[in-house]
Amino acid sequence: MFSLFQKSQDIIAPISGKVIGLDMVPDAAFAQRIIGDGAALSELCDDTVYAPVDGTLTLVFRTNHAFAITTKDKLEVLVHVGMDTVKMEGEGFERLAEEGAQVKAGQPVLRIDRSKIEAAGYSLITPVVITSMANIKKIEVMLDKKVTGGKDAMFSHK
Repeated sequence: MFSLFQKSQDIIAPISGKVIGLDMVPDAAFAQRIIGDGAALSELCDDTVYAPVDGTLTLVFRTNHAFAITTKDKLEVLVHVGMDTVKMEGEGFERLAEEGAQVKAGQPVLRIDRSKIEAAGYSLITPVVITSMANIKKIEVMLDKKVTGGKDAMFSHK
């Protein structure tokens, strides 16, 4: 009964681009929602990657290509910049916030060099997924919407 009144929560785009469905991500772990559910961004047009939610920066990969934030409600959100970008060994990625830090949605976490990543032949498609799906009832993706990183919602959940 109370679930009818459950408010949806927005997940903010971590970088400016176009929202696409996970099924469009050229990586089976994301496309098949093995890691979690959410959406992705294509056509990136920014160099700053922002926190999509308020919480603790619980993981920043050594190569700075991905990070995870855990909210006070134990929601875990993973941001993975590009496909196979781990192979760049951190080249083209700069960490702006340290693991363990408290962050607010819209706060810069990474800076990327898009031209360096693209020149190395990697896709910049950026999945943003909720990895802790146990209490998630529904996800609504803003498909094909152009979003501004750190400001606009790319999907919401209940």
